[in-house]
Amino acid sequence: MTRRAAVRQATVPAVVGLVLLAVYIATLARGVTFWDAGEFIASGAGFGIPHPPGTPLYVMLLRTAVVLLGALGVPAAVATGLVSAVATAAACALAAALIYRMSRDTLASVAAGIVAGTMATVWLNATETEVYALSLALSLAMVWTAERAGRRESLRWSVATAYLVVLAVPLHLSALLAAPAAVWLAIGRGGWPLDRSALTRAGVVGAGAVTAWALGRMQVGPAVAAAIALAAVTVAAIRWPAPRDAAVLHARRTLPPPVVRALLPIVAVAIAASAIAVLYFRAQHDPPVNQGNPSTLQALVDVVARRQYAVAGLWPRQAPLWLQLGNLGLYADWQVARSLGPTIFPTAGRTAMTLLFVVLGVAGAVLHWRRDRRTWWAFALLLAAGTVGAALYLNLKAGPSFGHGLLPPGAVREARERDYFFVLGWWAWGIWAGFGAVMLARRIGIPGAGAGLAMVPLLLNWREVDRTRLPDAALPLATAEGLLTFAPERAVLFVAGDNDTYPLWYAQRVLGLRPDVTVVTTPLLPADWYRNELARREGLLPADVPWRGREAAVRAIANRARVRSRPVAMAGSMAAADRERVQSAWQLQGPVFVAALRDTSSSALLVDTLAAARWEQQVASLTGGRPARASIDGTARYIGALLACPGLARRVAR
Repeated sequence: MTRRAAVRQATVPAVVGLVLLAVYIATLARGVTFWDAGEFIASGAGFGIPHPPGTPLYVMLLRTAVVLLGALGVPAAVATGLVSAVATAAACALAAALIYRMSRDTLASVAAGIVAGTMATVWLNATETEVYALSLALSLAMVWTAERAGRRESLRWSVATAYLVVLAVPLHLSALLAAPAAVWLAIGRGGWPLDRSALTRAGVVGAGAVTAWALGRMQVGPAVAAAIALAAVTVAAIRWPAPRDAAVLHARRTLPPPVVRALLPIVAVAIAASAIAVLYFRAQHDPPVNQGNPSTLQALVDVVARRQYAVAGLWPRQAPLWLQLGNLGLYADWQVARSLGPTIFPTAGRTAMTLLFVVLGVAGAVLHWRRDRRTWWAFALLLAAGTVGAALYLNLKAGPSFGHGLLPPGAVREARERDYFFVLGWWAWGIWAGFGAVMLARRIGIPGAGAGLAMVPLLLNWREVDRTRLPDAALPLATAEGLLTFAPERAVLFVAGDNDTYPLWYAQRVLGLRPDVTVVTTPLLPADWYRNELARREGLLPADVPWRGREAAVRAIANRARVRSRPVAMAGSMAAADRERVQSAWQLQGPVFVAALRDTSSSALLVDTLAAARWEQQVASLTGGRPARASIDGTARYIGALLACPGLARRVAR
């Protein structure tokens, strides 16, 4: 390779990575966002254990960012968000490098990376503290090393790929969606039937993938069998190498005796999986965020395998398959041009752009096929695994916005839209759409149009994915600050779920606000570890209290709080029926319902109008006095409506 060619090959990923990183930093959340971000930021700041599967590798990366960037004065939320931004930019840069190696076309490769990185769900994951950005980066690292293993016919790079595949266990198993593409690329360019060298490389990566899947599900037997197979394949490759496998021939001459050789791939896989042990050792110190409390081996197994949740199998389907695939189509319509339709329902402009990019994606796939079928199959596997494959494996319930009128009125739905589960698929679509835009524009004689088309997702998604825009950017912290500000001293505060719990954890454990308030997350009460935590840390339940239902647990905690002279309070997200089960008399103080010191038979609600007025002023100062904007994710509008309730109550009470 000439020096000029080497410079150009390095320039393509550098341009893609730097451009996307600049875009992500410009739109990066400056504080906590809704859903899991508050929990992850708090875990990074306190080296904690977030919800199962615990994601220890991710938390270690967050902790590193908080310590290093914190020394420079960077807030924890920004430091952890930058981890997502850098990871996503790096993933798109690696993809652009692969496309350039295949096509030797600078503009088409840059366009592919930029479009992939500005698909809406990819972009949103890159600008908040969320594990799926790191999962995407790990997926691309697998693909990159596997491509190198196949191109160089290298066992060494195959073992490196297996190592990265197993890293999905301590990071997030969603990265395993890239494993089929990695196995394919590791085979190399040899024809059929495959020779022993190709089978060895594929076997090493495939055994690593099976090991990772078994460890992630805590299926010990399959994990051990896969590890033995991994060692056997490696020993066979070194004992009977293919004539052209220079790396293996070198290994045969220079490596230690066969027994030690057999241990090498197992050691690599064990090192990757060893990060799981961080959960066990960290739990011994009971960090502030300690979900699942994996302080025993059985609890560790339960956390890694996500046994706290009812993980669905492949069958029976939780929703009709056609509806699950239809939900996937709905999510696809949210990727290219959100600002043309900030609503869950299709709009003419947004859907037209979606269809245009489907055409560009097909064109890119066809043109890719003509240039290089080996990498074409890899990207096809990434697209298929990240969309239909994920839908089949995850077996999700219908999304909150889909299937109304088609399912029974009381059908159970997902708690939130799950478009982020399919981020690898949206990313792969973007690669082909960007490549196709430039190549197709040249073929029809309008070369400049390709670059313009590649900018469409960047321009038409920006307004809707920008996490710096008020009032939406201020609502999560406003929720937490309001609940903590108006809660009485030493209050026991009951909350309803993720979008009040996790901002509260961020406010208390990262910002240090009102540590005297004990937050009780009612959806977690069925978990033994959580009830034991409330007993151990706060004395709000007897040790090892038997489970008699959520209502009984709430009453028991409230009664124990009164015995300890602690006020009882509830967030506005809690249902009125929940308050009535605890007692009848309540006073609304800002956004917090506070139980009266003496219960009465009257169920009338008292409103502290002065507190409500102060709360209205506080919300107005944080949000600029504007309502949450229309958006596909209705969380901000729902929370905004909750925050406005005290003001409405004050006006009614006057």
